[in-house]
Amino acid sequence: MEIPVINFNDLHGEGREKTMALLHQACEQWGFYMVENHGIDKTLMEKVKQLVNSYYDENLKQRFYESEIAKSLKNKDNTSEIDWESTFFICHRPTSNINEIPKLSEDLRKTMDEYIAELIKLAEKLSELMCENLGLEKTSLKDAFSGSKGPSVGTKVAKYPECPHPEVVRGLREHTDAGGVILLLQDDQVPGLEFLKDEEWVQIPPSKNNTIFVNIGDQVEVLSNGRYKSVLHRVMPNKYGSRLSIATFYNPAGDALISPASRLLYPTQYRFQDYLKFYSTTKFSAKGPRLEAMKTMANGQIA
Repeated sequence: MEIPVINFNDLHGEGREKTMALLHQACEQWGFYMVENHGIDKTLMEKVKQLVNSYYDENLKQRFYESEIAKSLKNKDNTSEIDWESTFFICHRPTSNINEIPKLSEDLRKTMDEYIAELIKLAEKLSELMCENLGLEKTSLKDAFSGSKGPSVGTKVAKYPECPHPEVVRGLREHTDAGGVILLLQDDQVPGLEFLKDEEWVQIPPSKNNTIFVNIGDQVEVLSNGRYKSVLHRVMPNKYGSRLSIATFYNPAGDALISPASRLLYPTQYRFQDYLKFYSTTKFSAKGPRLEAMKTMANGQIA
């Protein structure tokens, strides 16, 4: 299977319509896609990866192999409920905790902040494009996520260390993401990420040229009234390589009230005889306007 690739260079000029259609199809039928030519400085992205890898090697690697997770695998205990990963989480918005994480260098903190500022712009652009494809106002998703302090943004930094017995454990067990739009900067050498597509696990290749991998979370599925899907995914461990994953979550605020966009809902609570009456005069017209009119009448307004 060929994973959809959205080239931002094609959003301008003659290629825009085709690119928007590809994005819509990716959100509806796949729940994930790659973004290239996204505008984020690739030197900055390389520096983020290099600094995170160094931080892991210096501060987390030995601790992981001495952890209960590693001991469980070594002792051949039940591994069905453990994840072979070493992680920490950085909160960016509405408030940051980056200065509270032990032993992060000033260079890593500054570089990560610069990267996240650029990534938020990309997340907002993607949310606008998705809203356009859904026929919504371009800020609809951002507004729904905002709550009282704006959307929540955080990053899960993960390493999936070399695993002596990858056949008996998951790097990360099967799940969908709870939040909104997830933007992943991942390893350019070591594979492991897999998504479920048509009942088959699709292997996501390492990201060459610093493409960004994007997937949809549960809240976008709710807000789109099921049009755009969150999809099961997992990480498989590797015996010969340690995989890097820097996943940034563009999520609703904690106090955001989540509900399907009203324009995407079918009409509800109407009598079938009323629909038939309206249908008799619009049978050979387009269905969409008829349903929109019924929605208006069902809400007690004049169509």
